[in-house]
Amino acid sequence: MSSTTENIITVKNLVKKFGSFTANDHLTFEVKKGEIFGFLGANGAGKTTAIKILCGLSYPTSGELSVAGFDIYTQREKVKRNIGYMSQRFSLYDDLTVFENIRFYGGIYGLGKKEINSRTNDLMQRLGFEAARDKLIRDIPLGWKQKLAFSVAILHNPKIVFLDEPTGGVDPITRRQFWDMIYEAAHNGITVFVTTHYMDEAEYCDRVSIMVDGKIAALDTPENLKRQFGAQSMNDVFIKLARP
Repeated sequence: MSSTTENIITVKNLVKKFGSFTANDHLTFEVKKGEIFGFLGANGAGKTTAIKILCGLSYPTSGELSVAGFDIYTQREKVKRNIGYMSQRFSLYDDLTVFENIRFYGGIYGLGKKEINSRTNDLMQRLGFEAARDKLIRDIPLGWKQKLAFSVAILHNPKIVFLDEPTGGVDPITRRQFWDMIYEAAHNGITVFVTTHYMDEAEYCDRVSIMVDGKIAALDTPENLKRQFGAQSMNDVFIKLARP
């Protein structure tokens, strides 16, 4: 849960256009330090476009944006050094082993050899992956890949981790375990910015933004949103907004 009122992400009037198409239409929101912030919306609502901009992977057309205290226009490299990112399609390399993937990303994040080895050993123990250390990524189960991809994304203790539909395709038990890892990361001070298609997962977030057609249609705590829309669940809220 959010432990401070300090904003770690500030977005004012974010616009992103592709030709005549507006993917992000004047988005304005803030994310607090240590918060689990849900960024929801149907396919094509503009979620992934916004995440890429916040990660410094794409330029906005206009708007004011600050991530981890850095300006998204002029300090993109500093933004990248202070965030972790896990995409919909796993960022792990299938033809490398579990250990080789961790070592590779540790190097990208600027960790030294001793630090990589120490954090790798700790990671293997926490995940119970010791026996899988030398297995190729393609040979381990999907749920394991997702847990590992998340762990690698926060290997360097970033201020923020962006998770773009991280639990797609896995069983409910694995999804619950994955959310336990998210809670642990937030407890350790990492802000979590997550998109998901599973509306039950929205219930696990401190606050939720729901995008419809490139705009933010609602933003509040899950309880407040259910009360506002007279809904029993976040799924009902989403249907009322996205499928009126």
